[in-house]
Amino acid sequence: MNAVRRIKTGELAPDFTLMDNRNNPIHLSKLRGQKVLLSWHPLAWTSVCAEQMKALENKLAEFKNLQTMPLGLSVDAVPTKNAWAKHLEIANVSLLADFWPHGSVAKEYGLFRDKEGFSERANVILDEDGRVIWVKVYGIHELPDLSEVIGFLSECQKTFPRGTS
Repeated sequence: MNAVRRIKTGELAPDFTLMDNRNNPIHLSKLRGQKVLLSWHPLAWTSVCAEQMKALENKLAEFKNLQTMPLGLSVDAVPTKNAWAKHLEIANVSLLADFWPHGSVAKEYGLFRDKEGFSERANVILDEDGRVIWVKVYGIHELPDLSEVIGFLSECQKTFPRGTS
């Protein structure tokens, strides 16, 4: 049996280009210069996933203050992500479709669940250079605690204030 190797802190995050819910291409490499939160959820139209994505939208101002771009990712197709975002009233956060090749980005990050055909529920934070600085995988029915994510980002900002190296 092949063990899946999960992405680890200190590693350069694999680059990708995925379409978001508005059918815009999102190139990870073009987000350099700011931190990025990759927030994976298993599937659209499920209750915990909905709460996870709405929390990203509700905390957007805090993420902006912390120079962090939150992105939601799942294996759903663009039309599904678009309809779901409208239903949830997510107007600002991009929800990315890791649809085809099915789950390829989740696989690169070691977060794809082959048996179920969708990703883990996970948060991965990248620094301004695209390096992984935090990874947490949650139980499939567990809502990620964004206060933990924001707390980590706040500590990063205190340790490495903007404009210093």
